[in-house]
Amino acid sequence: MDWTACRKNKDLVKEVKPDKNLTASLIKSSAKKLYSESLLELNDDTASSKISLAYDALRELLEASALSRGFKIYNHECYCSFLKEVVNESSLGDEFNEFRKIRNAINYYGKDVTAEEAKLTLEEMKLLIKRVKEQLL
Repeated sequence: MDWTACRKNKDLVKEVKPDKNLTASLIKSSAKKLYSESLLELNDDTASSKISLAYDALRELLEASALSRGFKIYNHECYCSFLKEVVNESSLGDEFNEFRKIRNAINYYGKDVTAEEAKLTLEEMKLLIKRVKEQLL
């Protein structure tokens, strides 16, 4: 879905006034989720939970970035379009979309993730989180 399609549907994206307090709160919440993820030992039983927590931390950073630019985004696919077309960071959009698919497979389709798979995914997600913090906030 492209940014134009996202913007046309008010259930997906709304223009809002930038909210510094909410942006700061989302950044703080993101850090807490990432911290919580780090407390869990990585094994086959915790792998999916760790990925979900890291994904939520990443998505909250993207929400903070969108809010600081005057957008409230209600659809994870529209974050991809936001990154590609508003922020002009196509590679960030592609990476986020891959993590979105992994998280959806876990949350909605019961995909089981091994500790080995999660280790690589988490490393890549944390690199993306770092890039988002540096480039978008």
